[in-house]
Amino acid sequence: SACRLCIMRKLPSVLARTLTSRTSGSPGLPDMSEVRSKLRDIVGASTNWRDHVQAMQERKALHTLLAKRQEDLPPRRMKDSYLEVILPLGSQPEIREKYLNVHNSVRFGRILEDLDSLGVLICYTHTKQEMQPRSPLSIVTALVDKINLCQKIIHPDCDIKFTGNVSWVGKTSMEVKMHMLQLHNGDYSPVLDATFVMVARDPENKRPAFVNPLIPESPEEEEIFKQGELNKMRRIDFNTASLLKMAPTAEERNIVHDIFLNTLDTRQEGEGTVSFQSRKLPPNSVWMEDAKLKALQICHPEERNIFNRIFGGFLMRKAFELGWATACSYGSSRPFIVSVDDIMFQKPVEVGSLLLLSGQVCYTENNYIQVRVHSEVYNANTREHHTTNIFHFTFISENEVPEVVPKTYGGKYPIKSMLYLDGKRHFTAVMKEI
Repeated sequence: SACRLCIMRKLPSVLARTLTSRTSGSPGLPDMSEVRSKLRDIVGASTNWRDHVQAMQERKALHTLLAKRQEDLPPRRMKDSYLEVILPLGSQPEIREKYLNVHNSVRFGRILEDLDSLGVLICYTHTKQEMQPRSPLSIVTALVDKINLCQKIIHPDCDIKFTGNVSWVGKTSMEVKMHMLQLHNGDYSPVLDATFVMVARDPENKRPAFVNPLIPESPEEEEIFKQGELNKMRRIDFNTASLLKMAPTAEERNIVHDIFLNTLDTRQEGEGTVSFQSRKLPPNSVWMEDAKLKALQICHPEERNIFNRIFGGFLMRKAFELGWATACSYGSSRPFIVSVDDIMFQKPVEVGSLLLLSGQVCYTENNYIQVRVHSEVYNANTREHHTTNIFHFTFISENEVPEVVPKTYGGKYPIKSMLYLDGKRHFTAVMKEI
């Protein structure tokens, strides 16, 4: 069942209470439009695109408000940054259309946008100085560590509640844990569990800036803080072992070689006439080069964030939708998102950019499809390409899917084989979680 996919971690007591039922539509909670309005107020962002240069110039003066050392900032508790936000799909049907997909369920790409906005506001709440109406910090999403879902279907006519708080703090970075619940028969039940990492920078968004330290108040919170430290170490280890830096393991080399042997065309006559170039597709398989889709997005001012770069949530929504379409066309049936992991925001995307997205099925197993979406900006004047993001999505299809097969040649391991192994690593990590 879909609930097998659910992993709700131990939460601090202030969050655990939110998992108990609330019988009303949670009156009085802010909604997502208020979240975005608060973010604009916190940084003094202009709602008029033509005024954005002036607004950013005015932020430079906030530089004097930055702390010289982290020790100069007052420590905060987890409950200080705790927020609850309502998405009133049931009680305010006029907002439903924006969130509706053709299958009469909620568009997950819209949820990614909401999580991104909420995560930033939680961090601004953690770092808020009472005497300063505007924050000198530029807080941006650095990484989506993981999002795990425990419901296949998100209903479009039931209220949704988001909860979250800062769960770990470094010198200039913050881990945020968020949870999404949906109202059914008077009870809020879990839908997903998300972990984001945000970084704080100076008012011009150029250099790192210190953030308030976090003080756990109970054994439960100590455990959550410790898990944040472990998450950081896990990411470092995963990055250190990246196939961009280290050769595949012996086991992985054997996997690629077995695939290679399985695709040799041995029907040629005469011993020793089998060629590296003579390849055949095994039964119920698809070549990786035939399992991809591409898209182009022009980045208009409408999609800008409070710092007048393209909103990270928008990038995630576009990447997810291409990833979903890639999985849908590959499996020839409706895919459901199981997990999102390891989205690294490498470079900001400027307004006016040409954004090129490439979705690739990297690995398959039974009903599961692992999709990698590569995002890059293209500068038409210089004809240069720059990678901005890599997205990893795990889908489950309604039917068993064909095996995706990289074309490999002899003892070499070209890019498709590396993508296959990288996809397998991500899939294995997701399966360990769920």
